[in-house]
Amino acid sequence: MRNAASVMHLDMDAFFSSVEQRDKPSLRGKPVIVGGLGARGVVSTASYEARPFGVGSAMPMHEARRKCPNAAFLAGRFTAYRQASDQVMAILRDLSPAVEAMSLDEAYVDLAQGPPRELDDESLLELAQRVRRDVFDQTGGLTCSVGLGTSKFMAKVASELAKPDGLRLVAPGAEEETIAGLSARAIPGVGPATMERLDRLGVSTVADIRQLSKAELTRALGKAGAEMLHDLARAQDDRPVEAVRETKSISVEDTFEQDLVDVDEIKAVVARHSSLVAARLAKAGLFARTVTLKTRWPDLSGSTRSRTLHGATDSAEQIAAIASGLLDGLDVGGGVRLVGVGVSGLTQIAQEPLFDLDSLSSLKPNKIVEENSGTQRRPRLFLPGADVVHAELGPGWVWGSGLGRVTVRFETAATGPGPVRTFAADDPDLALLD
Repeated sequence: MRNAASVMHLDMDAFFSSVEQRDKPSLRGKPVIVGGLGARGVVSTASYEARPFGVGSAMPMHEARRKCPNAAFLAGRFTAYRQASDQVMAILRDLSPAVEAMSLDEAYVDLAQGPPRELDDESLLELAQRVRRDVFDQTGGLTCSVGLGTSKFMAKVASELAKPDGLRLVAPGAEEETIAGLSARAIPGVGPATMERLDRLGVSTVADIRQLSKAELTRALGKAGAEMLHDLARAQDDRPVEAVRETKSISVEDTFEQDLVDVDEIKAVVARHSSLVAARLAKAGLFARTVTLKTRWPDLSGSTRSRTLHGATDSAEQIAAIASGLLDGLDVGGGVRLVGVGVSGLTQIAQEPLFDLDSLSSLKPNKIVEENSGTQRRPRLFLPGADVVHAELGPGWVWGSGLGRVTVRFETAATGPGPVRTFAADDPDLALLD
């Protein structure tokens, strides 16, 4: 175990909704909920103003609307979130080469692997405070919570205790005392199913886990789970901060508001997902050996089919052709609730030759792509929260849309709350920015 609290955990506060409040002055200080807006959508992030109403991540959106009907419900803007995340990660990489990004808004940093620096508690707290100021300044006012500890587990615990917009250091030697009274759910890997088993053993807190022998934990959780729980309950965690997390698969899936029954419509979705998967492969500089098609029916049962190639590809056309072929033979007459396309067996080398696309002509891959490539033929989708620009009134965002109309609030991060105007959805002066 380390003798200094040299592991940092940074977690952005209500990240997606905070970005929206930053860029939309009229939403500051008000409940904001970001996520899927359809009947089967779920909450991705709820602002702190929405949380007192009982709204939280992964909650069904229809339940969030019931609990907090006056909130702003937004579809989200991935480009804006990625830009803010890149700014935060750049700050962290200036501290150390060992930065393990867990998501867009969360990362671990091993400060002991950075430039020579004092690692006493006072110096580490001063450094972390500077990081929080830099994040605030460089992201235009976003806040974060930072934890410092002798391990990844303790740094994560510290940042949770610091939320929101705070800083906490768990000093060496204080680990067991700090976590004793926490819920057993605070331990990584303890989800609802594990907690149910622990509850049957009378476990509520981390301290309760320490009262159980390793044999008792093994009988309830199995050997691997018992060993992990036994160690972490005693703050024993030697997991390294890994600067590079290996990508093992890439996938895109969608759950539909209404079940799809038309094969051509499903194949169009498959082609669109394949294009997104291929774009992510290209961005990562990777190629895939295996293509997987995932489907789920209205009764929540599902099917997963895969095909492994003789080579590896990053071609959207080839991925679409294979995934569409995997759809053949599936009975979709009763409707399809979810369709997903994924790739795995990733490599940094393209292995040729793969196959002749002419041999897959029966799958009509070109037709699939053509049906989805003509963006001019698609109606513009003005989702709530999307960035727009008007030829005369300038930049704004979609307040709401429907019945051939679009309502826009004209404001930006640099302005105060702006005016609201409504336009026809096909108004040539109004354009989506992303």
